Amino acid sequence: MAGERILVAKVGLDGHDRGIKVVARILRDAGFEVVYTGLFQTPETVAAAAVDEDVDAIGLSMLSGAHMTLAPMVVEEVRKRGIEIPVILGGIVPDHDLEALAECGITTVLTPGASAEEIADRVRAAIHADEHA
Repeated sequence: MAGERILVAKVGLDGHDRGIKVVARILRDAGFEVVYTGLFQTPETVAAAAVDEDVDAIGLSMLSGAHMTLAPMVVEEVRKRGIEIPVILGGIVPDHDLEALAECGITTVLTPGASAEEIADRVRAAIHADEHA
């Protein structure tokens, strides 16, 4: 499908941006319009950018171990602004955190080793999930 827009962001103090740049390129090559907010974002700035950019999803990259705090805060900030869009998390996430993240509103989690095809397919599925519900 054409026209899918995703905002990708690094939240918190994690300064590792190589992976998110690779993912942004994978998504762009798969036909997504990608908005990259850069490093050191806050949950508030990510949510505000999502509204301003009228995106279909948010992709967060976290390698710092702060995913259990920061990812749910992004979901909360997005909901405060009255929008319901998928928030997708990528990075180093232990299996034992997956259920709690889902309960907090994270749509899906991509971990290291996901192929380009899997990344694009899972993001697209998250965006279009409500169409099949």
